[in-house]
Amino acid sequence: MEITAMNEKYLLSSLELIETVFTEWDGAAEGKKVRKLTEEIRSKKYYIPELELIMKNGEEVVGYAMFSRFHIEGRYENELLILTPVAVKTEFQRRHISKELIEYGFKKAKDMGFKAVLVEGDPKNYTARGFMPSYKFGIEACPKIHLPHPDCLMIKELEKGALENIEGAVDYSFYETLSE
Repeated sequence: MEITAMNEKYLLSSLELIETVFTEWDGAAEGKKVRKLTEEIRSKKYYIPELELIMKNGEEVVGYAMFSRFHIEGRYENELLILTPVAVKTEFQRRHISKELIEYGFKKAKDMGFKAVLVEGDPKNYTARGFMPSYKFGIEACPKIHLPHPDCLMIKELEKGALENIEGAVDYSFYETLSE
C-alpha cells in the first residue's frame, strides 16, 4: 500500500469512498454531506492539494485524509490546519491506515511550516495521534457549533509551544455545507 497526494485520477473515487464510509457509519444524509464538504473544501482558497492524501492498494483508494488551512476569527491561516474528513474503506479498517495517513500528513504539514492541526471527532479516535482538547489552549467552539462534548474539538501542536499565541473561537461558517 502506498500514500500519495491527490491527483486528478483519484478525485472521483476518493469522493465515492468518503460517501460510502460515512453512509455506512452515520447514514445516507451524512455520507452526502461529507462528500459535499470535501468538494467544497477543494473549491476554496484554503485547499492544499499536497495535503489531500490517499492510501492506495494497487489502484484502489482505500484510505483518505484531508488537511486544509483553517482560520480562527480571521487569523492563523498560515499556521493552522483542519483535518477533515478521514475515511478508510470498511474492509480495510483496523489496519492502521488512518494512523499512517494522519502521521504522514503531520510530517508533511510541519515541513510546509504549519504549526498545529485542529480536528472535530471522537476523542478516542484522535488522542493516540497526540490531539488534546482545544479548550485547554484557549481555542473553543463558537456557540453555533454543537459538540456532543467539549473534548470533541481537539488540536495537536506540530511543534512544541506552537499554540502559545493561538486562541479564539472556532467557527465553520466559511463552509456552506457546515452551515446548512
